[in-house]
Amino acid sequence: MTGPVTGLIAFDLDGTLVDSAADIAAAASAFTESLGGRPLGHAEVVAMVGEGVALLVQRALTAAGLDPETPDAVTRYLALYDERLLATTALYPGIRSVLDHLDPLLPLAVVTNKPSAPSERILDALGVRARFQTVIGGDGPFPRKPDPAGLLSLTAHANGGPLVFVGDSDVDAEAADRAGAAFVLAGYGFGATRVADGRTRFVAASAADLPRVIGEALRLGRLRA
Repeated sequence: MTGPVTGLIAFDLDGTLVDSAADIAAAASAFTESLGGRPLGHAEVVAMVGEGVALLVQRALTAAGLDPETPDAVTRYLALYDERLLATTALYPGIRSVLDHLDPLLPLAVVTNKPSAPSERILDALGVRARFQTVIGGDGPFPRKPDPAGLLSLTAHANGGPLVFVGDSDVDAEAADRAGAAFVLAGYGFGATRVADGRTRFVAASAADLPRVIGEALRLGRLRA
């Protein structure tokens, strides 16, 4: 992308900006074991991620043979996750450079189904929070993705340009579609293998591909406008 551009780029968090799979899986397994259920495997938990913590907790309880309506389950899970939040979670290789490249060009935001407090804590700890104009969490004022309300709230900051959403799941793709945003698939993310082929024409196989692919999505968005 060269020259002045208008628009806004929003990112999902888990599986797009950060690889948090190991910490989420460890917390979920510790959670079910603490209630007398069986431990859960890494891949098993990762397949549950993407639609918010409440659904993750319900799925983990069910998979472990426990009551999915266990009282205070979300609070108990979040306490265990908080202890492991940054044990191994890190930016995907190349993401810091991507943000350094994009930040001077146009506004950046995060739209995630993860609760706001751990999302902010992760971004702060990894030194990239200042890159984002806003962070919209799953417990904020907007419904969780795939509801498009969070994304649509960002259009006021796009200066009349297109909105691009980068994510790694069908939930992200649906939210982008419903918001009228171009969807860029983070093909390196842990949810990307579950996104149907052909879901979007914009696919970044690695973080290093993001500036080019996002540029293509922005150009298409301007043509549509």
